[in-house]
Amino acid sequence: MRPLKIVRPYLRHAEGSCLFQMGNTRVLCVATVETRLPPHAEEKGIGWLSAEYGMLPRAGDKRTPRGRAAGGGRAQEISRLIGRSLRAAVDLQALSPFSVVVDCDVLQADGGTRTASINGGFIVLVDALRKLYRDGRITTWPVKDYLAAVSVGLCKGKIELDMSYEADHDADVDLNMVMTGSGRFVEIQGSAEGRVFSRQELDRLLNAGRKGLKKVFNLQKKVLRSIAPPPRAAGGISF
Repeated sequence: MRPLKIVRPYLRHAEGSCLFQMGNTRVLCVATVETRLPPHAEEKGIGWLSAEYGMLPRAGDKRTPRGRAAGGGRAQEISRLIGRSLRAAVDLQALSPFSVVVDCDVLQADGGTRTASINGGFIVLVDALRKLYRDGRITTWPVKDYLAAVSVGLCKGKIELDMSYEADHDADVDLNMVMTGSGRFVEIQGSAEGRVFSRQELDRLLNAGRKGLKKVFNLQKKVLRSIAPPPRAAGGISF
């Protein structure tokens, strides 16, 4: 694993914010609580979680036009991945009638931007939900488990964990893993970039990914200390 670093909180006004760094990849993650719900969530009587992902124009070695960096097909696909992943760790029924939007802005890209976004996104989500719970705006603690993600690949037959851009570019197999703290998979994205791969190689990738995820979970636990319900704020209003 590349070195992991978190600066938290990072923004003054947000309900949750942090700068999450994996190697030279740096992502600003921000959680915002809203009372607006999408129609399907409102009909079901549940809360909702969504994410928006984008890259600054000079996050990479060349400038990408701002609209394309923030709103292209790749950005939309990663936004959906982050949202799906975060929803797996939360009881949406307990979140009602609120929604949380997690913005992930890549300040500097060197591989693994989607996994760094999920890792930092979970931290700021917990921070935002803590404020809701402490203030009595939700009565049931909604966080069910930890959540983390990591990339892993095969480069010339060797395992590469938490790949940099250079390693990712040269990888024969590229795989992203999202997992809960209890060891259950949320999502696996894997593809043959340079050659096809075997079931045995897939098992090697998954085992390496699990080891890397333990380091992310340990960092999250150190930063958050716990995902248990926080104490109520004095004078909090309950429903």
